[in-house]
Amino acid sequence: MHALKDLFTSDVGLLSLGSIVFMLGMAGFYVRYFVRHMHEDEQRARRR
Repeated sequence: MHALKDLFTSDVGLLSLGSIVFMLGMAGFYVRYFVRHMHEDEQRARRR
């Protein structure tokens, strides 16, 4: 419980939380980006 209190109240904890949220958002963006481009490449390959 003390770790959660430090995570949300201390400067280092908030920076860590911000970094974790940023990295998860970036991972979600890249997954969506790669999947979309894989589908586009697949459609282009079928047209040929």
